[in-house]
Amino acid sequence: MLLVALTGNIASGKSEVARILAELGATVIDADDLAREVVRPGEPALDAIVKRWGAGVLRPDGSLDRPALRAIIFADAAERVALNAIVHPQVRKRRDELVTQARARGDAVVVAVIPLLFETGLEREFNRVVLVDALEDVRELRLLKRSAIAAAEARRMMAAQMPVQAKRTRSDFVIDNDADLAALRRSVERVWTDLTRDGRR
Repeated sequence: MLLVALTGNIASGKSEVARILAELGATVIDADDLAREVVRPGEPALDAIVKRWGAGVLRPDGSLDRPALRAIIFADAAERVALNAIVHPQVRKRRDELVTQARARGDAVVVAVIPLLFETGLEREFNRVVLVDALEDVRELRLLKRSAIAAAEARRMMAAQMPVQAKRTRSDFVIDNDADLAALRRSVERVWTDLTRDGRR
């Protein structure tokens, strides 16, 4: 089994690349999906979040108020570190379980989508690293469109991540996502050809 990490800075297009890879035959495990799972009501991570930041980060129904928490963590790097210390171990535990299941099934290529791959030092745990990148102004526009946030907050979220150039040099494959979906698909298909070849070796 070839274990692949898919990463990229915010609004680079990781989810679309993951969707295409799944269509092509990859088993995809998305850290963002897992992060939503582990902060559901009744989960230990949500209890820890409320203990640290109070009931103000909860919606009336008891679920996590993501915009309220986001406003806190992107305004202060220390708060962001504290949140990651709560959520990441739970996400990692669930991802490890899913990878074990995939290996037992005999899945050929497993792609783990991990936005903070390099920031958390996890790249060494994977056979290959695929980075999705896009120009900064393109990413900012996408972020504003999808999140309904102010431009200043979008720039703050983007600035909070490791510079992408450092990630490009440490990745096995780089998919540039500045054009249309057809061009993106062609790029992903080329990478997929290489990954499946590597998986057979």
